[in-house]
Amino acid sequence: MKIVRFTNGFVTEYGVIDGDMIQALSASPFEEYKVLHKFYRPSDVKILPPCQPSKIVALGVNYKSHGEEMSHSLPEEPLIFLKPPTAVIGHNDTIIYPPSSKRVDYEGELGVVISQEAHNIKKEKTKNYILGYTCVNDVTARDLQAKDKQWTRAKGFDTFAPIGPCIEMELDPSDLALETRLNGEVKQKTRTSELIFDVFHLVSFISEVMTLLPGDVIATGTTAGIGPMKPGDIVEVEIEGIGVLRNHVGMPD
Repeated sequence: MKIVRFTNGFVTEYGVIDGDMIQALSASPFEEYKVLHKFYRPSDVKILPPCQPSKIVALGVNYKSHGEEMSHSLPEEPLIFLKPPTAVIGHNDTIIYPPSSKRVDYEGELGVVISQEAHNIKKEKTKNYILGYTCVNDVTARDLQAKDKQWTRAKGFDTFAPIGPCIEMELDPSDLALETRLNGEVKQKTRTSELIFDVFHLVSFISEVMTLLPGDVIATGTTAGIGPMKPGDIVEVEIEGIGVLRNHVGMPD
């Protein structure tokens, strides 16, 4: 079941994809809800980020191929960092190219959406704390990442966390095809079976470090093939069973 968050210009709602329509929910998927007999045409609404995370916990070097292209040694434990909630944008929103950077990269990733408060969760219990899965683009100012020697500025600009277009609740994340395209050309191609630390290990590990809250997103890491975007480009992250997250790249107003 695919959950979307959307607005008709007056109210913001959650709904499920039902063929060519969106069927509204009585509440958010993080609460008890009912599916209502209330339908919207996708063309009549704006699709929003599918959740409102208090934080995005992202992974560095979680594919061997990406470690090799960045000349990083492979981590013995998950290498985590944070992206702020102010970085979140949705499907078809614009990634703003910051004037302080000369190179802004795409990084297509599988996102894990947390369903309920999670603290010190054992790996075998983590499925109970996952609402579903989504697409994430961990946009990165690569030159600033190298300059700063840490990742907060490079990863934290407004619009640097596109998420969407939906949350797929009924999915096995262990072996999904993932592809990132720039202006229609395939740049990244992998399967989630290539992750060094799998989804369930990550949820358990991170929950031992910080409490995860409903709607928080774990970006599980990117594969080889990262590269620069420029204003005017269109970047797409497609994950099997979820769909396509599409964003334009633009300059500040």
